[in-house]
Amino acid sequence: MKTLDEPLRRTLGDRTAKKLATALDLHTAGDLLRHYPRRYATRGELTDLAGLAEGEQVTVMAEVSRVSTRRMRNRRGSLLEVVVTDGRGRLTLTFFNQQWRERELVPGRRGLFAGKVSAFRGHRQLAHPEYQLFPADSGDGAAEDRARAFAEELIPVYAASADVASWKIAQCVGIVLDQLDEQADEADPLPPELRARHRLPGLRAAYEGIHRPGDQADVGRARRRLKWDEAFVLQVALAARRREAQALPARPRPRRTGGLLSAFDDALPFTLTDGQREVGETIAADLGSTHPMHRLLQGDVGAGKTLVALRAMLQVVDAGGQAVLLAPTEVLAQQHHRSITAMLGPLAEGGRLGGAEHATRVALLTGSQGAAARREALLDAASGAAGVVVGTHALLQEHVSFADLGLVVVDEQHRFGVEQRDALREKAADGRPHVLVMTATPIPRTVAMTVYGDLDVVALTQLPAGRAPVATHVVPAQDKPHFVARAWERVREEVGQGRQVYVVCPRIGGTETDADEEPAGAGAPEESAASGGEEPAARRPPLAVLDVAAELAEGPLAGLRVAALHGRLAPDEKDGVMRRFAEGGIDVLVATTVIEVGVDVPNASVMVIMDADRFGVSQLHQLRGRVGRGSLPGLCLLVTDAPEAAPARERLAAVAATTDGFELSRVDLEQRREGDVLGAAQSGRRSSLRLLTLIRDEELIREARDEAAAFVGADPDLATHPPLAAALRELLGDERAEFLEKT
Repeated sequence: MKTLDEPLRRTLGDRTAKKLATALDLHTAGDLLRHYPRRYATRGELTDLAGLAEGEQVTVMAEVSRVSTRRMRNRRGSLLEVVVTDGRGRLTLTFFNQQWRERELVPGRRGLFAGKVSAFRGHRQLAHPEYQLFPADSGDGAAEDRARAFAEELIPVYAASADVASWKIAQCVGIVLDQLDEQADEADPLPPELRARHRLPGLRAAYEGIHRPGDQADVGRARRRLKWDEAFVLQVALAARRREAQALPARPRPRRTGGLLSAFDDALPFTLTDGQREVGETIAADLGSTHPMHRLLQGDVGAGKTLVALRAMLQVVDAGGQAVLLAPTEVLAQQHHRSITAMLGPLAEGGRLGGAEHATRVALLTGSQGAAARREALLDAASGAAGVVVGTHALLQEHVSFADLGLVVVDEQHRFGVEQRDALREKAADGRPHVLVMTATPIPRTVAMTVYGDLDVVALTQLPAGRAPVATHVVPAQDKPHFVARAWERVREEVGQGRQVYVVCPRIGGTETDADEEPAGAGAPEESAASGGEEPAARRPPLAVLDVAAELAEGPLAGLRVAALHGRLAPDEKDGVMRRFAEGGIDVLVATTVIEVGVDVPNASVMVIMDADRFGVSQLHQLRGRVGRGSLPGLCLLVTDAPEAAPARERLAAVAATTDGFELSRVDLEQRREGDVLGAAQSGRRSSLRLLTLIRDEELIREARDEAAAFVGADPDLATHPPLAAALRELLGDERAEFLEKT
């Protein structure tokens, strides 16, 4: 066999190849060799049987303890029962009408046993398991040495299935490795000089080391080498994308003194933080370039990202262009429109009575506007009268046009699909617009180098002066119901002092069973992954806004002004509710995550999150950021029914322990795993990273990024190393290549 592309049927036969394809999606020699062991056992160790769960497909290592045969009562034949042990727990293996197995399954024999765990009369068992016994010990010294070496040999344990046991996979891997000759190294994606610099073994040696290691040192060397494969090929893809983007033309939008931005800065009632000033200067320089800016602006909740983005938009307007702010929800778009208009004051009244000398207009375009307002917004955008256009997905429609689109600002970029962002970027008439992507979910450095590796990243880590601290507490509703009663008392106390409160629920209620109705791609990506499958199937439905609002208004918060806000309200109703809350006409706003980002009511001091365990770490942090936005100290109460020992409580404890979003981002990544870093999946159920971990392999990723940038810079077409180009095509495929092309 010469190549890793060899179909498995040619090596293993049609029957085995079909099983591997059906059960594990393995089709070629390369697929099988990249199906790495999950862990390694030794034949001398006994497997812990105490943690086996009913219904689990397992492979266990154990010793035969007792064997017995009995006639069955209700059917013909006999039952062979074999009890195996690990010295602490016991497990029964049952075989029907297979007495011949007594000759090999004798007490004292050790082996691997695989099957599905079931229960019979309170005892766990494997019915008709597959097994592989280890050689019996013999008495002479040489045999003892051989037995000891055999007992200490590392056994790879693979992710398996009911049809393909772990040792069957190991056997198949062995066959493939034996037929993989040295010419396979010609397909090594890592250039020889890179391998030499970092002392990495060749590809075939790495596969040998990870699948048939002599010791743990072999495993370590092989894993490091194969992690480099994943990191380097991915970073080459991102480096190529950065290089292509830098070669595209864009109209420069340099800063102009004495214009709209200068007038805005002069009118600011506060001083910019050092971080806002530094990041602003970086973005200003990018906007003056003849190549499109492609930058990610990240920062913790309340760090002032919107102000930085607005100053960038005003610079573009000063240079004769227009800027678009794309928001994921109508509530957030309306909030941005109101806050930008308020910040600009007379500077937002261009061409109108009372407008300032350098004024422009700020247009709002959403999907459910009235016809007259929509026509006016479309005309202002197309004519150029509106220098700043704020909107939702409605901005992406074909009939929306701009006079001179110079800057696209995407708020909470994870809420939008790649195609949506690309559709807006294509509306620029002359070259490509500059792009500024904002996220209030802080991102670990390694994620920024991989998931967002084709963007230049800047971060705001300094909060503006005067921001009040927010205390966070977990309220265990099931364990201590009186804590919940105290929470509502605290809400009444805050309202009694003239303050306001948010209460957040996972869903709307009424006839709907799902969470708030947001546009496509607007959901919380971590929510399903965060639970990790830990909740029982019989768990009650999530609490709903409509139910909770009614219960609070009639019960513990009776007499207070309670209102509901959710995605099924008409746009005018949503806007009206938010206006009343912002103006102090509502005491308690019961809402879905529609208020997650962008909503700014300084008088709101308390956030109560119901069923908090149903939200992910970053989303809880986002929600908490809605309070403490003024001089009032904030309070966030995380109400949960999750038992104390549940993983969900660990997440809540982590959120309660710190308000540092960058620290929580690492917790969030550890909870969710990396996900498919090139595709749409954002949680770790399907990942293109098999060995590389974004948290633990930060230094390796940094080195791979530097190597990839140098290699692509010297050889943009990868002509000097065809195996790397082939690995890149295999990694990307059509779908991911298109993803990178549009990012």
